Formats: sequence, structure tokens, C-alpha cells
Amino acid sequence: MREVQATEADWSDLLDEVEKGETVVITREGRPVARIVPESRPARSRAEVLRDIEAFRRRMPRVTQDEISAWRHEGHKR
Repeated sequence: MREVQATEADWSDLLDEVEKGETVVITREGRPVARIVPESRPARSRAEVLRDIEAFRRRMPRVTQDEISAWRHEGHKR
């Protein structure tokens, strides 16, 4: 979260930041007077989410259960 003095606000830059997910608090004399938050994104359909998961899985390397177990215990004292 970023705080910006009202007299120093560059609205175009602030809106760019909010569009990227940042929350901006506008202050006046050090007191918060407004909050600019990103607009909620519409919910994605189940099919879209599953399609994205499948695409992610195709990009990831295959690993074995033994590799996962080794990573889980990496750094543990024996």
C-alpha cells in the first residue's frame, strides 16, 4: 500500500499503479482521506480455470514422488 499527499498526486501514474493491483491512500496534512483500490475482477468460469491449470502443468517438469519427498525433508537433521 502506498500513501500519497493529495497535493503531490500524479493521477495518471496512480491509476496505472492501481490498475496493476496496488492500493493507494491519499492523505491531506498526513491524515488519510481516500483510498483507491483496484476494481474487482469478474469471476472466471470453471472451464477457464481448469484450462489454465492444464497449461501450467504442461509447462512444468515431471517429478517423482521420491523427489518430492526428498525436497520436503531437505535440510532436516538426520
